[in-house]
Amino acid sequence: MASWISMKEACARLGVQPQTVYAYVSRGKIEVMPDAADTRRSLYRAEDVAGLAKRKEAGRKHETVAANTLFGAEPSIPTALCTFARGRPYYRGQDAVGLARSATLEEVAQLLWGAEQAVDFGVAPAPRRSGKAGREAAFTVLAGLAASGHSTRGRLTRVLHAEAQGLVGQLADAFGAAPAGQPLHLRFAKGWKQPARVAELLRTAMVLLVDHELTSSAFVSRITASTGASLPACLLAGLTTLSGPLHGDASGRVQALFSEVERLGADQVLENHLSSGLAFAGFGHHIYPDGDPRAAALLALFEPPPVIARFIGQVSVLTGLQPNIDVALAALVAHHRLPPDAAFSLFATARSIGLLAHSLEQLQVAQVIRPRGRYVGVVPETAEGHRP
Repeated sequence: MASWISMKEACARLGVQPQTVYAYVSRGKIEVMPDAADTRRSLYRAEDVAGLAKRKEAGRKHETVAANTLFGAEPSIPTALCTFARGRPYYRGQDAVGLARSATLEEVAQLLWGAEQAVDFGVAPAPRRSGKAGREAAFTVLAGLAASGHSTRGRLTRVLHAEAQGLVGQLADAFGAAPAGQPLHLRFAKGWKQPARVAELLRTAMVLLVDHELTSSAFVSRITASTGASLPACLLAGLTTLSGPLHGDASGRVQALFSEVERLGADQVLENHLSSGLAFAGFGHHIYPDGDPRAAALLALFEPPPVIARFIGQVSVLTGLQPNIDVALAALVAHHRLPPDAAFSLFATARSIGLLAHSLEQLQVAQVIRPRGRYVGVVPETAEGHRP
């Protein structure tokens, strides 16, 4: 037997205003009857109201899950490449900070790619760059390769691995690494005219940067891979996303902050930021509330310039935020007077290994990644020009 409720109860159960209830009634979604006790009032079928409330809640949950999947509240793509445990990143179950103590980029690439053969970033003949080394050269090389690349579909994994190692080698060359013949960190040190001890720092930094789970750039690379695009296209898509100042180029913001410190002094920069509520670029990380272990591992290996070291310490004391990997990279560049864009060059080259790992892993799923949009614009008109 049907039960009936008042307008006030219907509004409360649906979380809407009376005019919305009237609209549901007019569209036949809620049955209505006069109140026998007061003919000026109406009663509304409780079962209809409950059904609408249930459908609304299900819709809200679906929208929330969909939105959270895209904006970081909930993982959305299964991966065996990288995860976080006990406040540290792990590559295929191995502590990334521990790997950075001795592993080369070539060894980490073999681990993440699941390659049977040892990885060598210098085996494929790389076309020599034309013009100045750096970001422009790197993106230009990749764009040319993407324009003429072959689809990943229907190709053997070992063939894709060979292509991937060639891509990383060409990218490093475009960023200024010396010609092939040595491990990647030694090539960068030689290209930038740095001694062996600095080469070790470059190795450590790059191993720490190889992957970081499902970042924006990894997601973009996976989307591209899901369409069957070429490996250089997957890598180019990921690296253009990585180039944003809120992602892989965040160290550029830190370098600008350090320049300000050297120009105005640490005390003045601290006062300017704290008095105006400005955030300090490179401090704090939502994944590492207790401090970025990658930054701690790298900063423990060298002493930043005194004015920068003092500034890092003061910010940590005054804000409670610890420096993240972007601060460590910027400090490394400043300490050894590396090329101005060296931080991004190291980050992009190292992360290219991870982006290719994500692309290769995504090929195991024969389905295009295609999120749905939730339309919030003007109500569309019908073919007759009338709104539904």
